[in-house]
Amino acid sequence: MKKISLIVTALFILILAACGNKTEQDNKTIVIGAANVPHAEILEKAKPLLKKQGSDLKIKVFQDIVMPNKALADKEIDANYFQHVPYLESENKEKGYNLVNAGAVHIEPFGIYSKNYKKVSDIKKNATIQISSNSADQGRILMLLQRENLITFKKGVNKVTASIKDIDKNPKNITFKSPIDPGLLPKAYENNEADLFAINTNYALDSGLTPNKDALILEGSKSPYVNIVAVRKGDENSNKIKKLMSVLHSKEIQDFITDKYKGAVLPVTK
Repeated sequence: MKKISLIVTALFILILAACGNKTEQDNKTIVIGAANVPHAEILEKAKPLLKKQGSDLKIKVFQDIVMPNKALADKEIDANYFQHVPYLESENKEKGYNLVNAGAVHIEPFGIYSKNYKKVSDIKKNATIQISSNSADQGRILMLLQRENLITFKKGVNKVTASIKDIDKNPKNITFKSPIDPGLLPKAYENNEADLFAINTNYALDSGLTPNKDALILEGSKSPYVNIVAVRKGDENSNKIKKLMSVLHSKEIQDFITDKYKGAVLPVTK
């Protein structure tokens, strides 16, 4: 009996040790969901920097904007990096997620592109614009059109959350085509299915466009639409997320973003 008791005790110690090792490994591993460009590229650059600090960064690339927040809420990943704050807020509200901003990394200046016009002043009456089905993008698109005096907003409208129904004046009678998935916008642009196309910079870059050269209208660096790392509420203060954000805000990553994207992606440190 004494021998059996010793064997059971030894096995119990081994199990505890294995659990301890797994917990330790989990604390050193960061699984993050990301869009392909530029998010995953930036994370790949951060991976060896984190490795030097004892953390293993695993990157899961998503091709749409729906699954990363679902995967995070379902605890399939530790964080995601693909979205801006207005989109995160709309997702939390619409789907009941409890996700928070762990820190901003970069701004992707949103662009409006055209094969038909070289200057804003060339835009003719009754021109058509193809926009994203992502409701969080509509205010952003409309603010760009307002900046160029192509539309005005109704009085008192929150421009960040505005939609087409909040337009007051549209002097050129620009027609907004039925919204489509943002990932399909570059293909629609390639096929010239409208006069104007409002395209997210990550999709523009992924399709070979250079925003600061090819965009007819381009968002400025003071945009409120900074791209962030999102986590489940409470995890923003965990050691591994703090370590991740410290690396993403490092000079090495800032210089990488500046050098690689030539103004199409701008680093931030907040």
